[in-house]
Amino acid sequence: MKLTLDLFKIIEKYPVHWGDMDSANHVNNLVYLRWAESARIKYFEKMGMDTSFSSVGTGPILGWQECKYIFPMTYPDTAIVGARTVEITEDRFFIECAIFSERHNRIAAISKQSIIPYSYGELKKVEMPDPWLEEIAKIEGS
Repeated sequence: MKLTLDLFKIIEKYPVHWGDMDSANHVNNLVYLRWAESARIKYFEKMGMDTSFSSVGTGPILGWQECKYIFPMTYPDTAIVGARTVEITEDRFFIECAIFSERHNRIAAISKQSIIPYSYGELKKVEMPDPWLEEIAKIEGS
């Protein structure tokens, strides 16, 4: 399946800054992960999720992430980042972020992250909260 922006419910745009490039004259790999992080936080906000990392309640913790770099972006450009949930298990969910180059009208990178519900008060992971499941279903239309 070809990834297109219409597959994503959360879409954010981020300008490529000249300083985002590395010595190879393309956007540094870390910048793609920052864009994915920012889109992921927008997803959490749409869920109404508490991202304060307080000692009360359950919040998200990043279990792992990966990124496949497909096309080197450069300045000037705009990154268009789509975020969506692609899998849910009993103790985590997985977000996929696709990063597109607006200038070149093509995909530049795909990142996937494992998001674990974590009780910051008890310092342990917990099962997926029902409100999270309900909000993901609303966002994804399932």
